[in-house]
Amino acid sequence: MRWLCALMLTVWTAAGWAAIETYQFDTPEQEARFRQLGLELRCPKCQNQAIGDSDAEISGDLRAEVYRMLKEGATDREIKDFMVARYGRYVLYRPPLDRQTLVLWYGPAIFHDTGAVFVVLRIRKSKLALEKGDEDA
Repeated sequence: MRWLCALMLTVWTAAGWAAIETYQFDTPEQEARFRQLGLELRCPKCQNQAIGDSDAEISGDLRAEVYRMLKEGATDREIKDFMVARYGRYVLYRPPLDRQTLVLWYGPAIFHDTGAVFVVLRIRKSKLALEKGDEDA
């Protein structure tokens, strides 16, 4: 019974073991940039979560790296370029428009428009078949 109580106590207090990050910023603008970058950079481990929202260890490392670079005076572009060089374009929620990302940006619209054309043609064909059936009767 004692081991069960000890186990339950350990499980209940495990949440208190989580590290809470606190960063000190020189200006409110610097803090705003940190938060914005935390929303624009994707966690390499998580399925679809920003580093600012993720509890993964790698996200904590990336937040620390963003903080370090901000304190050193790096621009947002330099920070993003550093992350892309390390983790690939997957780390960006909004990859830039270029030859490699054309499908990402225009693929959904092309797929939608193709489907809409197919539906319109199918409806017209059905209407023509109905009209033709009425003429035969």
